[in-house]
Amino acid sequence: MSPLFRRKAEPRARLVTLIRKPGCHLCDDAQAVVGKVCGDLGVPWETKDITEDRELHDRYWEQIPVVLVDGEQHTFWRVNEERLRRALTD
Repeated sequence: MSPLFRRKAEPRARLVTLIRKPGCHLCDDAQAVVGKVCGDLGVPWETKDITEDRELHDRYWEQIPVVLVDGEQHTFWRVNEERLRRALTD
């Protein structure tokens, strides 16, 4: 079946990952947005600390905070609430 006709997963079947580090004000802002959107939609989410994971650090240290949706990079630095909401519901 063409990807154009595939149904997206229900929001509750998605996973949002926020990659952050301690003391990062942009990370705190991103966490507030992710928490609000995921809470509204019932989407599970998690945080990962780049200071505790060498692979994440090497891959994302210049971009944090980074938001992944289902393991794919959605955004970095600033999280737009409406864009994240659309990504989880469209």
